[in-house]
Amino acid sequence: MMKFTKQNFFVLVGGMIIYVVDIGVDFWVASRYFCQGQYSWSILVLCFRGFSSIITQIFSYEWFKNDWEGTDTGKLKLIFLIHLFHCGIFIRYWFALKYGCQIAFKQTSSRGASEADPSNFIQKQAIDAVTDINMLRVFKTFLETTPQLFLQIYILMEHGKIHFYQYAAIIMSFFGISLSMVDYQISLRKSLPDKDEFHVLSKFMYLFYKLLTITSWILSISLITLLSVRISVFLLIFLWICGFSWTLKQHTTFCKSKKMEYLYRTVVGIILMFSFFNIKGRRTKVWISIYYATHTVVTLGILFVYMFWKPSFMKEICFTIVSILTISSLVLGIIFLVVYYSHLHPTTYCRPQACSDEVDGVAGQKERAKTGRIQNFLMQ
Repeated sequence: MMKFTKQNFFVLVGGMIIYVVDIGVDFWVASRYFCQGQYSWSILVLCFRGFSSIITQIFSYEWFKNDWEGTDTGKLKLIFLIHLFHCGIFIRYWFALKYGCQIAFKQTSSRGASEADPSNFIQKQAIDAVTDINMLRVFKTFLETTPQLFLQIYILMEHGKIHFYQYAAIIMSFFGISLSMVDYQISLRKSLPDKDEFHVLSKFMYLFYKLLTITSWILSISLITLLSVRISVFLLIFLWICGFSWTLKQHTTFCKSKKMEYLYRTVVGIILMFSFFNIKGRRTKVWISIYYATHTVVTLGILFVYMFWKPSFMKEICFTIVSILTISSLVLGIIFLVVYYSHLHPTTYCRPQACSDEVDGVAGQKERAKTGRIQNFLMQ
């Protein structure tokens, strides 16, 4: 069994602090835009934050309901009220810190201990709590942090100048995406049986692959938005439809109820607008190749169009810099992707029974409860 260490505990504390700081930065940026009369930017920042929070609260409460099924309904009512006030993530941090502290500072591990051992049970509770937090942070990353990064880069391109609070928002967005991606991949590796630990080299390769490809794509979308907001909105809606359709084709079985499953597929469609994820735990060499080949073609197409139809406010030097950053980020990101999948990625994603058609229906719910939510979430 994987151990919850003191290092894990302090990383968890740091993650909670960053989460709170990120909220503060968002409201600070929104208030500054509002004071400057940029009401649309202020509303967009708050909309990204609000939409992300609503989705994460819904999933967090649903997971509590599934985990506490058959327990005291009074506890669930309290949990519902906490989520109603958008504090669900904090109750999850509280549980994770509570169990993590007991394991990291009060319990001593002993070899050969059975799974019925109380310390092993608490350890599993701590690991499960951290895993749930990391899954919710993936939602937040692509529903709020990534759109926020896109908005700030677009504003920078459009106006050509940036204030300190915008720098803070961009830095926090990059930092939030990086931390979320690495922590999620660590949790995923720990949930898979007989898989190598996520070593330092693997972490950096995976981080640079994700961060660089996402950055290139955001720069591309920002450029097309400068040309035409309508074209940009149409492109994003089309990409979401493609991502959502793919989740339907994959017949995902993450949630117990059909309504929640369709909400999950809707959110995954948004995630796939920005980065590739494998949603069934199967080999997807063809799909990931098609995905990034399409991104490459669209990115080059946008840059090609810009050479002939460049807005008057976009100076030649600015377009040159943005083009270099976009292409270099894409090329480097794909290089890191190839190296990561060739040498550092697990060769098998999950247990055979977890990947088979037997995970559908009631049998699937029992298997899901036994193996953990993350094995039916988003694979990589």
